[in-house]
Amino acid sequence: MQTELKSKKILGINGIGRIGKLTLWNHLNLRHFDGIVINVGRKIGKRKRDIVQYLTTDSTYGSLDRFLYGHTGKTCEVKIVEEEENLFSFDGIPVKVLTNERNPRDIPWSREGVRLVIDCTGVFLDPSLPADFGKGSLRGHLEAGAEKVIVSAPFKMKESSQKTPEDSAMFVYGVNHSGYDPMKHHIISAASCTTTALAHMIKPLLEAEETSKIVTASMSTVHAATNNQSILDAPPNSGSGDLRRNRSVMNNIILTSTGAAIALEEILPEIKEIGFMADSIRVPISTVSLISLNLTFRTILSETGEPVITRDFINDIYKKAAKGSQKDLLLFREDQNVSSDMMGCPAAVVIEGHESHTRTGFLPLNAEILRQYGIDTARDIDFPVTHAKIFGWYDNEFGCYVNCLGKLTKYLDKNMI
Repeated sequence: MQTELKSKKILGINGIGRIGKLTLWNHLNLRHFDGIVINVGRKIGKRKRDIVQYLTTDSTYGSLDRFLYGHTGKTCEVKIVEEEENLFSFDGIPVKVLTNERNPRDIPWSREGVRLVIDCTGVFLDPSLPADFGKGSLRGHLEAGAEKVIVSAPFKMKESSQKTPEDSAMFVYGVNHSGYDPMKHHIISAASCTTTALAHMIKPLLEAEETSKIVTASMSTVHAATNNQSILDAPPNSGSGDLRRNRSVMNNIILTSTGAAIALEEILPEIKEIGFMADSIRVPISTVSLISLNLTFRTILSETGEPVITRDFINDIYKKAAKGSQKDLLLFREDQNVSSDMMGCPAAVVIEGHESHTRTGFLPLNAEILRQYGIDTARDIDFPVTHAKIFGWYDNEFGCYVNCLGKLTKYLDKNMI
């Protein structure tokens, strides 16, 4: 491919699991890159056509033809250009599949003309590990010739107390991606699907003065099944602290953890002052998840004594965001939806406005206690607080996550030096 696409823009993808394959589909649709090199690190099937079959079919989203062209009847023309080199053509876009190397430092990105790599393996998550780390590392991609690496997951340090290196950062497109510095940042995390949706839900609330004073925050994501769960019950690995993830994904609702709240602090630093609780409830569907966001605000009362923060007030904030800075990334719906309605929806999150709710109550503060905190008052105070419950849909595979990952990838590529 290096001779065919010399001096052209080539995207590298490491790993073709759920996110890797859908990332390929997304960029075949966007046609921003002149060619794509996919590293698998192992042989696939018996014949070259087996690779094509895997790359053009999907049990969740259907065929690549339907993904690209809907029900028009048009097909994606796939050709084998060079059989020995695993070089294919997808509607004229060269796609090369590498099968020999698993360690990022050994992948021939430089030879293939790849400057930007998306690592979708879910294996290499620690940006602090050196390029020569025995089991492989993100920095290995840089040593192999890539100039920038995007990780399709949040960073996960080997040592939890370790800080993110200066040349690494986490970005969610549409929330904080403008903080990307091409001179400084070389390893970029695109966070997770849940963090992406959650960040877009929180952003407009923090930007509105009335809802920016958050006292408490928590969320639960009712999350579709993922490949790291067991199809049938299986014994947990040594040292595993969550025995539920090894129970059958097909037969159970499984309560587990999520790192979305921790990752959100990297995207929206204001959250660190609040203290965010988060959990995940896995359910046996293939894709589309739902965030239930619970917030308590320090609220104010109008001149008539009515709370300012109401259901309509919250929904209006989201309506404005959907037409403003988060246009096409945040959608607001007032109809009643179910999960299958959201499959393939390209927004980061869809607010289910029909189910937004608020309740305002009064927290009694004793005058004596207030005086102990330096507040000079002779009487008790009833302090108004508003609790809000907001729901947000997101297609955790293609629609929300891969679509936002694709936008971030294009943004970084356009700002390559």
